[in-house]
Amino acid sequence: MWMSPFERTLRRIICLPMGALSFVYLICVINPAQMLSMVIYPFSKSAFRAFNTACANHIWGFWVWMAYRVAKIDFRFSGDALPPRENSIVVSNHQSMADILLLLCVAKRCQRLGHMKFFVKDVLRFVPGPGWGMVFLDCIFLKRNWTEDKAHIERLFSKFRSEDIPIFLVSFLEGTRFRPGKLAQAQAFAQQRGLAVPQHTLVPRTKGFVASVHGLHAHIDAVYDITLAYERRPVPSLLDCFALRVRTVDIHIRRTPVEALPVDDEAALSDWVFASYKEKDARLGHHYSGTQGEG
Repeated sequence: MWMSPFERTLRRIICLPMGALSFVYLICVINPAQMLSMVIYPFSKSAFRAFNTACANHIWGFWVWMAYRVAKIDFRFSGDALPPRENSIVVSNHQSMADILLLLCVAKRCQRLGHMKFFVKDVLRFVPGPGWGMVFLDCIFLKRNWTEDKAHIERLFSKFRSEDIPIFLVSFLEGTRFRPGKLAQAQAFAQQRGLAVPQHTLVPRTKGFVASVHGLHAHIDAVYDITLAYERRPVPSLLDCFALRVRTVDIHIRRTPVEALPVDDEAALSDWVFASYKEKDARLGHHYSGTQGEG
């Protein structure tokens, strides 16, 4: 969205402090409130969950509002329209921490913002602010050891099913953010395994996705396959978004109903993921080749 240099400077002066203060507010106000909500849990799990969902809606909703109204990012959506309030597994490419902000905006459109849950590294549970907050939202913290993680994942999935917990479960199947060094490793791995050699994504890890579909197929409605693309590379950081250095982002969504997935066939599910990422890689290649010359 076009802005005059004066308006852009003014908005940057406003937006950066607002973003910083929102993290202070998260740590000093929302996190303590979430900790106090533990007194509710023994008496009403649903009330505890509703309170923490409201906390997530509050802070995440503020960041979405900042992205649209203050930073004036133009979010260009394409692909399938998403019904409101579906339970879903969300798989997305991962290039920057700014990806989180984009997925918040997708969840807001789906009326699932407060119900977002992430597969994240276990160390993040110790990070004040976002990490502490995710503990109260039943996000899935992983040690990157399947033997240790499997039982924990199954317990949470059982909880989601038995308590009928709404979910918008985000999984970055590449396991880490896209970087040139990581790409070289992924390309070598793909060549060794006879897989499509990626240029703009990493090779997806399918074990967690297969476990998620197996564990949640009776609870979810669909899988959302999302491709996030920025104006150019190197991709912007989260700070860049709040510093008004991001003008447009493209978000392509492909919705696959759970009944269309080969739930009972692990190999076929893995093939579905590889095919999805091959398509995603091609889409990103087309996007970035078409934006290299743009200012």
